[in-house]
Amino acid sequence: MALCGPKLSLFGLIVSVWGIIQLSLMGMFFYTHSVAFAEDLGLEHPYDDYEKFQTDADAKFLQNALNCWIAACIYVVTLCFSVHQFWLNNRTSV
Repeated sequence: MALCGPKLSLFGLIVSVWGIIQLSLMGMFFYTHSVAFAEDLGLEHPYDDYEKFQTDADAKFLQNALNCWIAACIYVVTLCFSVHQFWLNNRTSV
């Protein structure tokens, strides 16, 4: 049963592939503590103790990496749905 048309299923397929690649790379960069993402950690207050800052930053980097990987897994589900819909649309049109 096709729920999406051929154009929408192709669009979902392309966006899902792009989302999986982008979020997987972002998760990898957060996991390796990339300095480019330091502003995205949300550390609000100034720190007097370096060890406290380091542990908070490590926890935030890990949490953001996990969030990116979870979102990438959700895009995998969307990709599977889009591929199935694309296949159904191409099968019925032949």
